[in-house]
Amino acid sequence: MTATDRLTTGSVAGLGRSLSRPAVFVPAFFVFTMVGLWVDSFTNLPAQVLLSVVPWVVLVIVTVPLSLEDRTRVAVVVVAATMGEIVGSIIWGLYIYRLDNLPLFVPAGHGLVYIAGWRISQLDLVARHRAWFVRAMIGLIALWGLVGLTGILGRYDVAGAFGCVVVIAFLLVSRDAAVIAGVFVVVAVLEIYGVWIGTWSWVPVVPGLGVPMGNPPSGAVSGYVGFDLTGVLLGPLIARWLERRADRRAGRQPGSHHEDPEIPGIR
Repeated sequence: MTATDRLTTGSVAGLGRSLSRPAVFVPAFFVFTMVGLWVDSFTNLPAQVLLSVVPWVVLVIVTVPLSLEDRTRVAVVVVAATMGEIVGSIIWGLYIYRLDNLPLFVPAGHGLVYIAGWRISQLDLVARHRAWFVRAMIGLIALWGLVGLTGILGRYDVAGAFGCVVVIAFLLVSRDAAVIAGVFVVVAVLEIYGVWIGTWSWVPVVPGLGVPMGNPPSGAVSGYVGFDLTGVLLGPLIARWLERRADRRAGRQPGSHHEDPEIPGIR
C-alpha cells in the first residue's frame, strides 16, 4: 500500500469514526434516508441506479473503522437481507417497489438500518435505561399489533400481528434485546414513511396464505430480526475464517492477528 493509499484509507476511517458516534449517526441516518427516499420518488430507473451509489458509499465509509468481525456482520446482514428482498418482493410478492424492481439502494440500506439499530442501543440515554427502553418498545409493538387487528388503520393486519408476536418473543429472550428494539424504531419510521411517499406498498393479503396484512404491517420488523440474527451468528464464524486465511498467507501463527485497538467496533 502506497503512502497515498494509506492517507486515503486513514481519512475515510477518520470520517467513519466521526459519523459512527451514536449521537451523530442516528439523526444523520434518519435525515439521509428520508431525503434519499424522497429524491428517489421523483426518479426513473437510470436515475435511481445513479442515486443508489450514494448509500453504498456511505455504508463503506461507516464500516471502514469497524473491526473485521463487525464488518463481516454487516456484510452478512446485507447478503441475507438481499436474499430476503428477492424472495419477499420479487418472488412472493408481499410488497412492491415503485418501479416494480428491487432498487439497488435497498441492500445498502439494510446494512445502514442494522448499524442504526446498534447505534440507537448505544445512545447514552438508552444505554443507561436499556430495560426500560426494551419494555417501552415491547409496549409500542404490542399496541401497533392490536390496533392493526381492529382495522382502524385501513386494513385488518393479521399478518402484522403475528410478526409482532415473533418480535416480542425475541425481545424477551435475546441478549441483544436493546439492539432489536433499536432496529424496531428504525424500521417503524422507515416503513411508515416509505409507504406514505409511495416508495413501496404492501399487498392487502399474503399471497398463497390469504392472511390480511397492513400497509405497512405492524410486524414488518420481524424480517429484519431474522437478517440481524443471521449476521450475529455467521459474522464471527466468517471473520475467524478470514483471519486464519490471512494469517496463513502472511506466514503468521493462527490467532496472532489483532485488530487496531484504536478503532472501535460496533458493539
